[in-house]
This record gives sequence, structure tokens and C-alpha cells, in this order.
Amino acid sequence: MKVTEHIEKANGKPLFSFEILPPLKGQNIQSIYDSIDPLMEFNPPFIDVTYHREEYEFKELPNGLLQKKIVKKRPGTVGICAGIQNKYNVDAIPHILCGGFTKEDTENLLIDLDFLGINNVVALRGDAVKSEIYFKPEKEGHAFASELVSQINDLNNGIYLDADLQNSSKTDFCIGVAGYPEKHMEAPSLDSDIHFLKQKIKNGADYIITQMFFDNQKFFDFVAKCRAAGITVPIIPGLKPIATKKQLNLIPHRFSLELPDDLIMAVVKAKDNEAVKQIGIEWCIQQSTELVAAGIPVLHYYSMGKADNIKAIASKIF
Repeated sequence: MKVTEHIEKANGKPLFSFEILPPLKGQNIQSIYDSIDPLMEFNPPFIDVTYHREEYEFKELPNGLLQKKIVKKRPGTVGICAGIQNKYNVDAIPHILCGGFTKEDTENLLIDLDFLGINNVVALRGDAVKSEIYFKPEKEGHAFASELVSQINDLNNGIYLDADLQNSSKTDFCIGVAGYPEKHMEAPSLDSDIHFLKQKIKNGADYIITQMFFDNQKFFDFVAKCRAAGITVPIIPGLKPIATKKQLNLIPHRFSLELPDDLIMAVVKAKDNEAVKQIGIEWCIQQSTELVAAGIPVLHYYSMGKADNIKAIASKIF
């Protein structure tokens, strides 16, 4: 079932969903199941699975020269999605990136997903590889998520890269895209960011899922701006409970967002990370409670492979 259909079928009842990371190469899928099992009691209709693009490593050779090596540390997104749908009978949603993919690669990936019965995707530009400052698309790839959305929408209309294909089948993907309540880190302003978000919707996106935020007012203001701009698709808030003191600096730097002063001071005063974890849980419960009261259709949690704090939150909300 499509994400939009899950929302319609819920008839206003808030839905619980979450996002997981593929395991590091060398680990098996059981580690994924172990992080999902404790959360299944809350009946998630869908689970997102991130995609992690290649990284570059440099290995020193015996002659002293450096050899550039391409590695993928967290492969397996498509296989994990197939495993989740088979084991839990819920929809699994793979993230699809512009980075690291040509248009041909993207089309072949989408065909695989279609054959597996995976009909929800999240279309993202993706970040630059760690060795580069700015994002660089593949030579025959997409530079922007809006272009990726267009390609997926083309397949939904039976339009493939090979214009000579005869009697081509249409896919039926429900397309999610990212929204940024505090704007994308590369955007000059929130209004300009929403302008380009609207383009993704025009190109065929069906719903928006937001980057994490810790101040609900920023989400409410973002939704209001989107609606004023003519964006009518569902907007799903992304939530993450803070868990360590280190995240006070890491999260704002990595995601270009602000933490509320009350949350900051509570974490600073906490005696250890166990206390921080409880503070993060309680803060996220407060956020979730307010969002449910506001009639938000789905709450989406970034679990990062950790189920215990998400379970503590969900047990109070769902």
C-alpha cells in the first residue's frame, strides 16, 4: 500500500513509522530485525531504509604512493526492504539518491524495486562524499532531487530512458521527498527552499517527510509556509530523541538546525549520557504529544538502529 493510502485509511488516527540504517558490511540482516522487533507492537504501516553512497579511502602502497579505493560501508538497502516486507508484512521504503547513480542506474534500480513489489520510495539528492566539500552529480546522473522525482514519475507513466521501447509497463511508485523546517543547509533562505520543494511536488512527489527538528513551532511555521505556497500533499514530521551530550554539537553542525535553550541546558546539567537519554525521551514525548494534538497524520522517528528510546516514546503516544 502507498504511504498516502495508509494515511487515508487511518481516518485521522496518528500513525507510527521509523527509519533504520543498513548494517555495516560484514554484519547480517538479523541485526536489523533485532532493532525492528521491539517496535512492531506499535503497528508501523511502513519502515524507511536509508541508502548510503560510496566513500573514498586512500591506501598507501609499498612504493609510498596512495591508491584511491571506492568502498560502500552500508550496502544492502534493497535486500533489507525485501526482507522487511517478507518478514513483517509492512511496506518498506528505500531511499534513492542522485549521488553515485547515473540515470541508467536509477532506472534499473527502480525496475528491481517494482519487480519486488516495493512501491514506495523517498527521492533525495544525497550528500557529497566525505572527501568532497560540495555535492557532485555523476556525469550521466541527476544534480537535483527534483530531476530524480521526474524520472520516477516518468516510469509511473511508462516512459523509459530508451524511447524505442514498445509496450512498456508503467510502475506505480508513491514518491516521498525531504523537507527542511529550518531550511536546507545550502539554501539561501527558507522561502527559496520551499520554492524548490514545490517544484519537487509539481514533478510528481506525493508527500514530504521532514528533517528532524526539536522545536515544534518551527515545524508548524514550515507547514504554514508550504500551504501558503500551494503545497497540499501530506507533510510528515521527522523526530529524533537526543541521546548523548556529544549530540549537542554534532546535530546542529551536521544538520544545520537549532536546539531549544531549555533542551540545551537540561543536557548540559545532566550528570551522564544515561540521564541525557532520558531527557531526550521526555522531550520527544512532549513533541509527539503536541503534534498528535495538532492532527498530524504520521510521526516518523529516526531510530539510527536504536530501538529502546523510540519504544519508550511510542509506548506513551501510540
